[in-house]
Amino acid sequence: MKTLRAVLAALFLVLSAKAARAQEILVFAAASLTGALQEIGKAFEAQTHATPRFSFGASSDLARQIKAGAPADIFFSADTAKMDDLEKSGLVRRDDRREFLSNLLVVIVPRESRATVGAPADLTKFSKLALADPAAVPAGIYAKKWLETAGLWKEIEPKVVPTLDVRAALAAVATGSVPVGVVYKTDAAISKDVRIAWTVTNGPEITYSLARAAKSSNAAAQRFVDFTAGSQGRAVFEKYGFTIRAAGNAPAR
Repeated sequence: MKTLRAVLAALFLVLSAKAARAQEILVFAAASLTGALQEIGKAFEAQTHATPRFSFGASSDLARQIKAGAPADIFFSADTAKMDDLEKSGLVRRDDRREFLSNLLVVIVPRESRATVGAPADLTKFSKLALADPAAVPAGIYAKKWLETAGLWKEIEPKVVPTLDVRAALAAVATGSVPVGVVYKTDAAISKDVRIAWTVTNGPEITYSLARAAKSSNAAAQRFVDFTAGSQGRAVFEKYGFTIRAAGNAPAR
């Protein structure tokens, strides 16, 4: 009898653990989404009792992990290129993609800095410039495109300090390690140690891309995608300074 009880107890624990995992959603998301998604995650959990677990970082690194087999249920990229690559690999489906979110690039300097930026060309006077890695990370790629269009990239490239992601570029300027950087407007807004010296209004269009992983069997994952892309999620993103794109949810065919 004791043996039977022990077996039943062990079986109960296994089933309970499986049920708990089924109510967890693993979300891989761009670092710039951290604050907004954490708030959205709490609201979602309160309503559904399913718990989003976040892994934030550079979209390029997260996409690479998914291609290598990481068990993400959802991917939220800061650009469409990383999602396009996963779609080509069959890891996300086009019809599942949601592209409703945008942002702006800004030039930041340390809060106490007296430096001014009155035009993009003024960036050439700084000794170093912090960017999320322009070879791979969306924020850096967007910044590079902007500076190429302005005809400044070749002159500025030797001064670039590439960072792991956009939050690392923010930190480099906030600590005074680098005198100037280019980050998203939403990132600049979270730091009291930097100020915006220039807002890029003529830069490349910034489009985030959200999708459930094609191999995910977690039913709660699709509910989280719908919640995040819905009215409650959008209201949170707007509060954090993101822009809701006028175009619809799905990517153009």
